[in-house]
Amino acid sequence: MTSQRTTRDLPLWLSQLNCEVIACTLCPRLVKYREKIAREKRRAYRDWEYWGKPVPGFGDPDARVLVLGLAPGAHGSNRTGRPFTGDASGKFMYPVLYEAGFSNQPNATDRNDGLQLKNLYITAAARCAPPGNKPLPKELANCSRYLDREIEGLKKVKVVVALGRVGFEAYLNRLRRLGLILSKKSYVFRHAAHYEMPDGKVLLASYHPSNQNTQTGKLTRPMFMRIFKEAAKLADT
Repeated sequence: MTSQRTTRDLPLWLSQLNCEVIACTLCPRLVKYREKIAREKRRAYRDWEYWGKPVPGFGDPDARVLVLGLAPGAHGSNRTGRPFTGDASGKFMYPVLYEAGFSNQPNATDRNDGLQLKNLYITAAARCAPPGNKPLPKELANCSRYLDREIEGLKKVKVVVALGRVGFEAYLNRLRRLGLILSKKSYVFRHAAHYEMPDGKVLLASYHPSNQNTQTGKLTRPMFMRIFKEAAKLADT
C-alpha cells in the first residue's frame, strides 16, 4: 500500500457530498422505514441513539480500491451511521480488510472507534436501510446521483470490488449512464469474477458478506480474503 492518507482528512467536495447525502429525503418509503427502525430500536441496542439517516461513504479519499455494497443494515449502519459498522457483515469484513492491509484495526463498532481505512473507500448503491434489504429500482436510481459524484471525485480508484449483485449492477449502470457500455449482458455476476472495464478500472465481484451467506458457507473467509488480496495487488500495479 502506498497511500498514507487516512479517513480523518476529507476534501471539500466529499464533505459537501456527505452533507447532501445525510440530508436526503428523496425516497419516502425509505425515510419512513429508517426513522421507524431508529425509534423502535432492537432490544440489544435500546440504549443507543440510532443514526436513522442516510449513511455516507467512508474511507480514504485517495483510495485506489472502491468497495461498493448494497445498503445500510437496519440495526447496523442505520444505527451507527457508518458503512458495515455494528452488524454481522462488518464483523466478517473488517478483519479481512485489516489482514489485507487496508485498515488500522480489525474491529468496527461505532463512528468514534478509531477505525481508519488506507487506500480503500466504502460506499453503497443505496444510502438508506431498505425493508427486507431490497431497495426499489426507483430508490437505487435516486441514489445513483450520489454514487456518480462520489466515484467521479475518487480520482485514484483503480479497482472496484462489488459486494453482491446489487452493487455489481449499480456499477454497470453507472458505466451505461456514461455511455461507456451499451449493454450489461457481457458482465455476468459470479463470485471472483474479474472484468477489465471500459473506464480503465478493474471490476471484481464477490458474494455479499451478509449473515445469510457467511453462516451457510456460501462465502467463506478464505474466499473473501482472496478478493481483497487480488484488489491490493491490482491497486499497486
